[in-house]
Amino acid sequence: MIKFYSHIVTVQSLIIELDQMDLSDKEKLHLANLLDSTFHHTILDAILRELNEEDKTIFVKLHAENDSKKFWEFLNKKVDNIEDKIKSAAAQLTKELHKDIKEAKGLKKV
Repeated sequence: MIKFYSHIVTVQSLIIELDQMDLSDKEKLHLANLLDSTFHHTILDAILRELNEEDKTIFVKLHAENDSKKFWEFLNKKVDNIEDKIKSAAAQLTKELHKDIKEAKGLKKV
């Protein structure tokens, strides 16, 4: 499923790291799904922290409608530099997850 933020956030570097690990295909798929879910929740959190209660309700409704244009118009109107904030949240998470993967690779060798 394509996420509303897929044009500004990529998890490809993490998927490549996972693919290089000595894991079964089932384990890799499970971890890839966890990555996807973690990114989605992190980005939603970054957005929702910027909105008041009324705007959160509108955000949820627009998200459910799947009208990308209307959705982004709303976010850009309500939150200054929202794409930069999403990129920042995603970059921080990517950094943390790369660190976790590196640690997991080190543990696997022991």
